Amino acid sequence: MSLSLLSTDSTILGFTALELARVQFGFTIAFHIVFPSISIGLASYLAVLEGFWLKTAKQVYKDLYHFWLKVFGVTFGMGVVSGLVMSYEFGTNWGGFSTFAGGITGPLLAYEVLTAFFLEAGFLGVMMFGWNRVGRGLHFFATCMVAVGTLISMTWIIASNSWMQTPQGYALANGILVPTDWWAIIFNPSFPYRLVHMATAAFLATALFVGASAAWQLLFNKDTPAVRTMLSMSMWMLLLVGPLQIMFGDMHGLNTLEHQPAKVAAMEGHWEKKPAGEGMPLVLFGLPDMKSETNRYAIEIPHASSLILTHTWAGEIKGLKEFAPEDRPNATILFWTFRVMVGLGMAMLGLGLWSGWLRLRKKMYQTRLFLYATTFMGPAGLIAILAGWMTTEIGRQPWIVYGVMRTADGVSLHSVSTLAISFALFIVVYLFVFGLGVGYVLRLIRKGPVAHEGDLTIGDDSGVGGFGQTMQPMRPMSIALGKADI
Repeated sequence: MSLSLLSTDSTILGFTALELARVQFGFTIAFHIVFPSISIGLASYLAVLEGFWLKTAKQVYKDLYHFWLKVFGVTFGMGVVSGLVMSYEFGTNWGGFSTFAGGITGPLLAYEVLTAFFLEAGFLGVMMFGWNRVGRGLHFFATCMVAVGTLISMTWIIASNSWMQTPQGYALANGILVPTDWWAIIFNPSFPYRLVHMATAAFLATALFVGASAAWQLLFNKDTPAVRTMLSMSMWMLLLVGPLQIMFGDMHGLNTLEHQPAKVAAMEGHWEKKPAGEGMPLVLFGLPDMKSETNRYAIEIPHASSLILTHTWAGEIKGLKEFAPEDRPNATILFWTFRVMVGLGMAMLGLGLWSGWLRLRKKMYQTRLFLYATTFMGPAGLIAILAGWMTTEIGRQPWIVYGVMRTADGVSLHSVSTLAISFALFIVVYLFVFGLGVGYVLRLIRKGPVAHEGDLTIGDDSGVGGFGQTMQPMRPMSIALGKADI
């Protein structure tokens, strides 16, 4: 089957139109995936903070809620904006795919809007601006609904992407895919593993983000109960959920081995299937060479890959040479993106265990080496998510719908120059807009939580409306600015 709409073989800087379309989509989604990941984790974190405040009446939880609500407001907005661009890209750059599979992926994205977006839109305003305008119970309910909305949104996106990885419940009619079983489409074979793995990754990334913020404050700014609570809660998350993520990753890997063995072979740097009884070694280090079909400077642990992937001493695993060259993903890239993800995951586990040991010795808040390490690990969760996403998506190649439609058949008819110009504009605009957004978030983080921030009332000496006051906010961004910036 060929639905390719691409009609030019010219290149710019060695890139074809297909490659530019892929790189541009990868660039936009790389920006997008960062902000929802933080929003998902922060929304649940805010719900926990408000719940703790309602139960204990401790001011520290209220202060932290108001502090992180500012950051959530900015990251949530940037996530929505970056997501809208991707929706348009499906039509502009991937018309073949939209025509061929839009009957399945389109409704899945529509379900996200009908459920998650409507839920978030209905309660987001109450959550952000209703602290002194509605009752405590209603405000807490609004916070919980926004948290649930972010998880529902993630669920539909993961369902759509998982279907592209392990397609089920469809039929081919008149040259396009039509749904025959929505239950099979949504709950496709890889969906549960990807959903749990991504949700846990978002929580861990947020924990590292929060923990790094607290560690930085302890090192360079201030030591307050709120800052200590931030660090304590984030390290508990890392200590308890880090091992679970490793277990979920193992389950996801076994599922991938069953349904996408070529991806696993590329990730592991396996080129040839070993004879029965010999077992597959784990390639710790190497430089996979797609042309020579070998690993240069390989360092291996005998039988270890068989133990990890088959849980047996001599389990047999396919090598890349068993797949046609045109059906192989890029092992040179996958080998390293996978190791970045796994390496950072092990570093997270190590940091969590270190925090537990220091907590037992009552030295977690004073050990500067630990605080520096925690600060340094702040972006590690997001980097691991990006590395994992690259492993997942590049490993699916050369298929846009695995085993059903090739990526080359899904791209729209655009010249190389058109794609190059649009991509250049995307780079400039994204770096400017989202650079400002990220800079503003870091500025908020640098200030740290303010005591009794949510207690401001109309009778305070500011004389203006703003976050936490009974007057209407002066402008939407007052949610992030706070009293000091109005």
